[in-house]
Amino acid sequence: MLALFDLDGTITRQDTLLPYLCGFLRQQPARLLRLPQGLAPLARFALGRADRGELKAGWIRTVLGGSTRTQLQAWTARFVPPLIGHGLIADAVAAIQAHQRAGDRLVLLSASPDLYVPAIGRALGFDQAVCTGVEWNGEHLTGRLSTPNRRGAEKARCLEALRQQYAPQQIVAYGNAAGDLQHLALADRGTLVNGSPPARWAAARLGVACRTWR
Repeated sequence: MLALFDLDGTITRQDTLLPYLCGFLRQQPARLLRLPQGLAPLARFALGRADRGELKAGWIRTVLGGSTRTQLQAWTARFVPPLIGHGLIADAVAAIQAHQRAGDRLVLLSASPDLYVPAIGRALGFDQAVCTGVEWNGEHLTGRLSTPNRRGAEKARCLEALRQQYAPQQIVAYGNAAGDLQHLALADRGTLVNGSPPARWAAARLGVACRTWR
């Protein structure tokens, strides 16, 4: 069996990108002067002229753009252990461990960037991470995305690619947001965890199970 887990809000108690960016700023306070550059993509998103991927790229570029691989690898190595130690939902960890005991293949499927998602996956014993890629120019981060933002329809596309890769294994999938419902509905067994009331209502219409994880 193939078990797909979303990250933010499904395994972790909160978003991971904003804490990652804020933590890096604390290490590099001179970069605070760059923050006004992030207002333009935020404004375009608010006006409906940019999607979430463009907003994400804009803030990654604002905060991290020009950083070296060595700098970001060092920050990721500091960022991940406290998150694993204190920022996870206990029932999510139990579900991950249950799938591991059953011998299932675990895939971390996240819209968050590959700056840190693969490191989180390795720390939790995942076999594979599929997440949003970021672009490098040699040893320096450009801040642009190198893949589509792994959200919504793109997550559904990734699920179908994994289905073909690992056929005939059945797929179970876990997510927490309305944006996850498209790929959860495509799984052989999809579960919405800690969803909002509108997301739960939509999940019920799609035949996606709902659970509360603490």
